[in-house]
Amino acid sequence: MYVASMTPKSRLSVTVDTDLIAAGHAVVAAGQAESVSAWVNDALRLKIEHDRRLHGIKDFIAAYEAEYGEITDAEMDAAYRAMKGRAIVVRGGQTDENRRPGVA
Repeated sequence: MYVASMTPKSRLSVTVDTDLIAAGHAVVAAGQAESVSAWVNDALRLKIEHDRRLHGIKDFIAAYEAEYGEITDAEMDAAYRAMKGRAIVVRGGQTDENRRPGVA
């Protein structure tokens, strides 16, 4: 995921949980990241994007509720039940539609 760029870099000293450092080293050892620094850089970018999207959802909900009124717990429960009722359960990575003949 890391792409070398002309973006200026700055050194940063932080304290990180030991298990996260080990995970970063494992990713580098597996060839999935150029370096732990690149892996951390990607993680920070993902966190920024995640937070941006959450803020967008918050803004959308605020605008919706300003126009239509507060979304109630009962409405949330009803929406959850409706979505759960439409869910397709997939076990073992195959649905009935794409299961090969003769394979259980």
